[in-house]
Amino acid sequence: MEMVAENKVIQFVKGFDLPPRTGAIRKEALQALQAMDFPTTKVEDWKYTRVTRITNKNFEQRREDAETDNFLIPGMEAHVLVFINGYFSEKRSLIREDDEAVSILSIEELNDLYYSDLMDEIDENVFSLINKAYHTGGKFIQVAANKKAKYPVHLIHVVKGEQVIANVRHFVHLEKGAELELVGSFHSEDASESFTNVVFEGHLEENAHLSLNKLQFEDKEVFHIAREFFVQDQSSNFKINTVTTGGLITRNSLDVFVEGENCHTELNGVYMGTSKQHMDNHTLIEHLFSNCTSSETYKGVMDDKSTGVFNGKVIVRQDAQKIEAYQSNGNVLLSDHASVNSKPELEIYADDVRCSHGSTIGQLNQDAVFYLRSRGISEEKAKRLIVSAFIAEVLDKISSEPVRNFVDKHFYESFGWGF
Repeated sequence: MEMVAENKVIQFVKGFDLPPRTGAIRKEALQALQAMDFPTTKVEDWKYTRVTRITNKNFEQRREDAETDNFLIPGMEAHVLVFINGYFSEKRSLIREDDEAVSILSIEELNDLYYSDLMDEIDENVFSLINKAYHTGGKFIQVAANKKAKYPVHLIHVVKGEQVIANVRHFVHLEKGAELELVGSFHSEDASESFTNVVFEGHLEENAHLSLNKLQFEDKEVFHIAREFFVQDQSSNFKINTVTTGGLITRNSLDVFVEGENCHTELNGVYMGTSKQHMDNHTLIEHLFSNCTSSETYKGVMDDKSTGVFNGKVIVRQDAQKIEAYQSNGNVLLSDHASVNSKPELEIYADDVRCSHGSTIGQLNQDAVFYLRSRGISEEKAKRLIVSAFIAEVLDKISSEPVRNFVDKHFYESFGWGF
């Protein structure tokens, strides 16, 4: 009898645990994985990102404890939800009782039927399916109709140990007229060749407002792959700011489906690479209805032998008239060995729109460096000032003062750059 070898995906997940009761979402993901394979650079969406350094390793799911006080954001009173290696840590978390607008439940409480109907058109990748099949924790966050959350929600993720995988999954549901500020921060402690594999999804009903700040500050020996998907209903407002400085290989896949009129969508990102880091940002905004606006601004600074990728796509469907969509990607290379692959895309099937996109890749303006040096500033400090001004345009879009101060402190401690 001829033996049939297991595919690489099944081998990859062989040692992962499943809960005693497997819900419909997990079952569907498990079934889909049977026919999946890991992407190669021959797949267009993964053309510039090799994942073999991740998929050739044997990861394990392992519970750990870690000190997380250093990851709290000073001056921000918030619901604090801590996940260590993908497992929820109740003793490190704080859910404030005097916030009647917010309901925080286990991800297992998410209604399978509601989720399946909402995510019917989503294109999964193999890593998000692994997450959905084998996630070890996550939260279902719901804000009641016409209510504003009294406190922000801060999701703290910590990966600790060697060759550990953290599969964590979250879903946020803002009912009609609801408003929430959300922070997702990612950190590591004594982590070596470990892997954060996160899925973050959400639904904004009519006139809901969600502001999300995502901070990726892990060590440079950690792998990070994120799959994010949000659906906007009529007159909703969604804003996400992504700040990436950590990770050996980081891949952010962010899709937003705008399924109603009079919506606004805003995607902002800063990525800063050193050493041999690889940072890949893939975004999609799909406009399905008329009278909507979207803006997208990503800026990268790459040093040493680091590499960056930006692939931003905006699709305007035929019935989506009077759309204003703007996209910009700027990159600065601080080293002759650093590189960026930038691919902004517009697909427009409507005829009454105002859309534009642009991309720039270059080195520091030497005239500006010379000007600053002529004023008695050292070359190194001159470069820091120019880079700080370059990325500050994006960081200024962080409206929360405590979060902005937290980010500024991180940049100063990690790079010596102030704002």
